Amino acid sequence: MTASRIAPLALYQEVAERLRERIFSHELPPGTWVDEQALAEQYGISRTPLREALKVLASEGLVTLKPRRGCYVTEISERDLDEVFNIIALLEGECARASVARASDADLARLRDIHATLEAAAAAQDIDRFFEANQAFHHVLQQIADNRWLLQVIEDLRKVIKLSRHHSLFSEGRLEQSLAEHREILEAVLARDPDAAETRMRRHIHSGRAALSRIAEARNRAA
Repeated sequence: MTASRIAPLALYQEVAERLRERIFSHELPPGTWVDEQALAEQYGISRTPLREALKVLASEGLVTLKPRRGCYVTEISERDLDEVFNIIALLEGECARASVARASDADLARLRDIHATLEAAAAAQDIDRFFEANQAFHHVLQQIADNRWLLQVIEDLRKVIKLSRHHSLFSEGRLEQSLAEHREILEAVLARDPDAAETRMRRHIHSGRAALSRIAEARNRAA
């Protein structure tokens, strides 16, 4: 009985992950109609697990199910970004504050190592490597905060941000600005200053949103 129920569950989860990757890479860009029949044929599956996978992605805000019209990759507006970044700033600020009290010497050493990678990537203007280290820095702070509910909500909201057609690090001067902000956050955590850690993390998140706004404005002027 148990074995017969595992395979379908694993199948729709695998399909959801594959579609999630295609959405994040913008192979399926925002606004795209999801052709269920074509995808089912491509993956060699029935439409049942595909539809279950789409329900999962809909719960994450990555796709939108429209009655009698089908499924579409969610389009995220500037207002959506404003609202999501505001919430993330609050949550990640709380993580930074909590991490100050909970960080062990080993945790601090790990943060220093990640920041060293940020410094090296910035010096080499390696945006991909910087982005990966940036993600790691934030994730480690969230792990140190040791609040699984905060981590879960932040991860869900960051999935929505990935729907944006642009990345803040491509804004002129943003990489250097982001590096300086990370330095300030690390300094606050090392100094065991919860107020400064929270304030600087919130400022860092809002700076990222401002960079995305500059990119959008430049795109609109060009259009």
